[in-house]
Amino acid sequence: MEILWFLFAMGLIGVIVVPWLMRRRGGDGIRLVAPGSPDAADPSAYGFVRQEHLDLRMPGPDQDLLDVLDVVQRTQDWRAASQLLAGTDKDGEVRWQRVQAFAGAASLELAQRPGEGGAWLRAWRAEKPKDPGGAAVHAEFLVQQAWRSSSAGTDDFRIILEEARAVCEQAALLAPGDPVPYIVELAVARGLGYPHERFDQVWAKIIDRAPQHMGAHLAALHYWCEKWHGSRKDADRFATAAAARAPQGSLLAALPLFAVFEHLPEVALVRDFYGTEVVSRAMEGALYAVHSARPDDPMLAHVRHLLIHFLVRAERWSEAMHQLVHVDGHIGALPWTLNEDPAAEYAVYRALAVAGYEANGGSPATLPH
Repeated sequence: MEILWFLFAMGLIGVIVVPWLMRRRGGDGIRLVAPGSPDAADPSAYGFVRQEHLDLRMPGPDQDLLDVLDVVQRTQDWRAASQLLAGTDKDGEVRWQRVQAFAGAASLELAQRPGEGGAWLRAWRAEKPKDPGGAAVHAEFLVQQAWRSSSAGTDDFRIILEEARAVCEQAALLAPGDPVPYIVELAVARGLGYPHERFDQVWAKIIDRAPQHMGAHLAALHYWCEKWHGSRKDADRFATAAAARAPQGSLLAALPLFAVFEHLPEVALVRDFYGTEVVSRAMEGALYAVHSARPDDPMLAHVRHLLIHFLVRAERWSEAMHQLVHVDGHIGALPWTLNEDPAAEYAVYRALAVAGYEANGGSPATLPH
């Protein structure tokens, strides 16, 4: 069955990508050429990172986190992770991203070395059970384990998520003002199928603590999507309402684009789907959010990555390139992480953006960094 899906995916890529590469605009459009050809677009000419060196651990740079992760995984000592989280603002986006990163590192270690990997997290919980950072990482670790190792709806899946919910409660008691335990519970709610009323109770606790939290809104959006416990209309209503009440400079204005992404059709029945009013309006909202956000907003990279996907598909090459120069090197974000080989998926879109940009007169010299 897996090989059938692989062949289907390759066929789909061929249907989508090859026509783009073969299309000509007045004889000078994008065309498929052999690698190494003088006419081949070269992403390295723009200073882009080689595919094999792309970092999947996070959407953008966080050197403090990288340094601590290196220490923790090299020494298997959890104390540096505890200190980093203790010094990270409770109501900010960075704390949530760091909790995800630590949990993901432990989960990946366990997958690579069953029974041994992630020992530092087990030691953290055993040696300092009342550390709120350790409890939050443990809860997120269990959520990631449920999705990584079990199929949704199975007994094993539910058992792991029930345990995650219990740890979320512990983490919330240890850090009353921290929204992260409740954000973790949003994934539990999605997996266990909380009724809407119960989900709203969890969401209210997040809004009380961090009303503009972009990561929390993205997690909640998943719940309201058609494939989980809502509908296309529910997701659009949630995203539009959040964008409408977003203050100046908030990335919540980009949330409708994430709602569109969550409901992309498997087969586009409209010839220029990415140029339709709904998609164009969502892209413009996201571009506005990016341009008005603080340059150091930790969620900015998430929006830029999704914009690359849409701008390339809409053949807005120059705008796609302007997003690429800001995020290249780190690819731990949607849409790439949904692919079995995120680096390869990202590299395809990047190559298309470069080729389209150059086919329309662009060059490394004309692209500002």
